[in-house]
Amino acid sequence: MLTRKSKYGLKALLVLAEEMDRGPMLISELADRHRMPKKFLEAILLDLKRHGLLHSKKGKGGGYFLSRDPSQITLGQVIRILDGPLALIPCVSQTAYVKCEECIDEETCGIRLAMKDVRDATAKILDNTSLVSLHAQVARAGRRASRRAARK
Repeated sequence: MLTRKSKYGLKALLVLAEEMDRGPMLISELADRHRMPKKFLEAILLDLKRHGLLHSKKGKGGGYFLSRDPSQITLGQVIRILDGPLALIPCVSQTAYVKCEECIDEETCGIRLAMKDVRDATAKILDNTSLVSLHAQVARAGRRASRRAARK
C-alpha cells in the first residue's frame, strides 16, 4: 500500500512540475492545494531535498522547486526515497535484500517467486513513469471526464 508520505510527496512534486515556470512555491501553498498537513509536508519536502530532487530558496519569492527536469524524476525514485524498497518481502528486494529466516530454499520458494514477479512488475511501471508522463495521464483523464460531462 502506498503510504501517505509517498502520496503527499508525489502530489507536491506533480504540482511543482506543473508550476515550474512560476518559480519556487511555498509549503503552505502546496499544503493548501491538496489539503495536506503543512508540518508533515515540510518533513517530506526536506527528505526530497536531501536526496537531490528539490532545491529551496529562502526569503521573498522563496519556496521549493524541482532540482531537475520533471521527465527525469520517476515515481519509483520518489517512493524509494520516502518509503524504502518496493519489494513486499525482503528476500526479493534489490536494495535491501535480507534472507527470510524460515526459508529452506530460496530458489524454489513459491512465495518468493510470486513476490519477485510483483516487485519486477511494480518497479517496471513506477521506474518508467516520470512526473511528465503522469501529468500527461492526468490531462488525458481530465479531457475524458470533460467530454463525459458535456454529453450529460
